[in-house]
Order: sequence, then structure tokens, then C-alpha cells
Amino acid sequence: MQTILLVDDEQDVLDFLSYTIQKEGYRVFTAKNGREAVDKTIEVSPKLVLMDLMMPVMDGIEACIAIRNNTQISQPIISLLTSRSEDYSQIAGFDAGADDYISKPIRPRLLLSKISSLLRRPIVGEKELGDDASIQIDRGSYLVTVNGEELALPKKEFELLELLVSRPGKVFTRDQIMSIIWGNDAIVGERTIDVHIRKLREKLGNDYIRTVKGVGYTYNTL
Repeated sequence: MQTILLVDDEQDVLDFLSYTIQKEGYRVFTAKNGREAVDKTIEVSPKLVLMDLMMPVMDGIEACIAIRNNTQISQPIISLLTSRSEDYSQIAGFDAGADDYISKPIRPRLLLSKISSLLRRPIVGEKELGDDASIQIDRGSYLVTVNGEELALPKKEFELLELLVSRPGKVFTRDQIMSIIWGNDAIVGERTIDVHIRKLREKLGNDYIRTVKGVGYTYNTL
């Protein structure tokens, strides 16, 4: 059973989200501010933290930074809950280490779909991802090492590579990539995926990522 931590200063929101998520079989814990969220993350090691942006004591961005910088924590996936008028805060959240955001007002079916997509993402923490010695991925620092040379990638390129490397030989369809990397509520065309793949090939070489025509992409170990 996967563990999810909900963080919001409004009790009715916590009650609603807890009820909705628990019905799907997840284990749910709650916190009412960012400081409680950091302590609870250390205590229960959730795989996913859904955290409101605007809270007393410590807001979502501050809590995100505290979680990412705490070596006691097995790093979770973090999604911030934001209103559509807080685009500037979404950018700040990504800079603080958030993986995603969910827009308010929250629709239950979209929320559950988003949670499912987020939980399919691999958690790497400080460990190297994959058995291929030529490419190593450090999720904690967003660094990729290719044949001993460090490579800094933009966020979406990093996440796309991380996804492919997590299952060498598995073909990820375009729909799967779209859902996991960009989320179900993102307006992104297939051309966007192609552009990101092309940029990765320019940086890594053409041998690592293979196109399966009409289906999607897969990672080849060398």
C-alpha cells in the first residue's frame, strides 16, 4: 500500500482529499502546515506529498526546500496544490524542488488520475538509477553523468530520460510519456515529445534512445 501525505491548513480540504484518496486504497497521513509536513515526511516516508502552497508557519515552497535539503528523508515525489492565479509560484515551486503541481479547485477524478501518474514516476533520491554504467542519474541533484562526464539537463529532459532509463528495453508509448511527464491537464502536442527526444539525442548520442515507429520510445543499454 503506497503512502501519501496531504498538507493543507484547511481541515475541510484535508477531510475531502483524505476521503477521496483513501477510497482508492492508499495510506493517507495529514499535516496542517509546512513545518508539520517536514516532520511527518521524516516519520512516515511517504512516496507522494500533496502540499498546499499558501500555509501559515511554513509555506509549501519553504517546506519543499526543507524536505529536499534534509538528508534524513527518503525523497518523495512532491506536488504543490495551487490556484490558477499563482503561475509565478508554480515556477518558484519547481525551482524549490517540486515535481509537479495540481490546480485548484480540485476535481476528484482528475486528482486520482494525477496521483496515479505521479506514483508511476521512479524515485531515485541520491542513488544512481539503472544498471547501465555509462549513464547514471542523481535525482537529488538533478545531475546526469554520461561516461563519467556530468551533464545538466532542463527539468523535462531530465524527467524524460529518467523515465526511459528506469525500465531499459520497455517501450513507453507517447500517451504514457505525456501522462507521466506532462500530466493529464497539460496542453502538449506530440511534437513536444519529439523535440525533447531530439535534444536528448544531441546531448547523449543517438544510440541510447530508440524510436519504435508508431508506438513510442525505449532506452537501450550499451
